[in-house]
Amino acid sequence: MYERKTTPNLNCGLDLIGEVLYGKWKIRLLWFINEGHKRPSELQRKIPDASRRVLNIQLKELEEHELVSKIIYPVVPPKVEYSLTDFGKTLIPVISAIGNWGDEHEARLRMLILKRLDSNQ
Repeated sequence: MYERKTTPNLNCGLDLIGEVLYGKWKIRLLWFINEGHKRPSELQRKIPDASRRVLNIQLKELEEHELVSKIIYPVVPPKVEYSLTDFGKTLIPVISAIGNWGDEHEARLRMLILKRLDSNQ
């Protein structure tokens, strides 16, 4: 597993939120868990571009940051479900606001992203 070589800068709220939400799939994981997709297989279907390993690592980090809780049911085969903690639920309005901003500026953002990708090729 990746081991950080430098100490994170935790001097302001933006640094803190960046540290907690850094990871390509974390915001989507929180959103989909909030929508009721709780099993790892459901989350994998919602985010097919992510590998199972990466999703598991990011779910573990979200759990360590007390944003999600993991329940393991004692059945065979094992059943695992994730849910948002009360602390994690406080992020949903923030994620919603960011998503709304993206929706409002979708055409411009798409054009800028594609322009950047074209210039890198």
